[in-house]
Amino acid sequence: MSEIPAVESVPSPAPGAQDHLALDFVNSAIALPGGQFVDFLGTPESANRWLTGHGLAPADAGVREMCAAQLRSMREHLRALFAARVEGLPALPAALSAVNDAMSKAPTAALLYWDEKNGPYRAAPCPTNEILDRALATLAADAADLLTGPDADRLTGCRSSPCNRYLLRNGRRHWCSTRCGDRARAARSYARRTQPKTD
Repeated sequence: MSEIPAVESVPSPAPGAQDHLALDFVNSAIALPGGQFVDFLGTPESANRWLTGHGLAPADAGVREMCAAQLRSMREHLRALFAARVEGLPALPAALSAVNDAMSKAPTAALLYWDEKNGPYRAAPCPTNEILDRALATLAADAADLLTGPDADRLTGCRSSPCNRYLLRNGRRHWCSTRCGDRARAARSYARRTQPKTD
């Protein structure tokens, strides 16, 4: 796994990622041409940057390798669920279990506190050990919303090899980026030109 390469070689977020955080999360491991691979969760530092950049953790969260490994594991479970949805296959029980477990770990309501001077107030506690649980719960819930919501039928995988990203199809577009679309069209053109002629 490589650390993040130059910005120009990493594609912009796939269509739908602006509406579904889970889509951007699933796409945080990117296969690029030439055998390159980018993993935005590959190290504790890069995982912390990804979480911070998506409003899921403070910059000083102190993500450790164990946390980054949990994030990568959840990403693979979500990828398996997305693939099952796109291919019309049954979901893996382990993936469903991981998503449901993540959603059940984080409290959904702000707790009630009492300050001696100001009286009662509500706040969502988030000590360091809960940051990852909250992030995983948020990502799992967003994935569940995507898979069961109106956008589910638009979910598809990028059809440009070697790209492994998912996107929400808009019309006939089946590529996650202009670069992938250009690469797919070039491959089709090359195949037509090099195909043996039959008389």
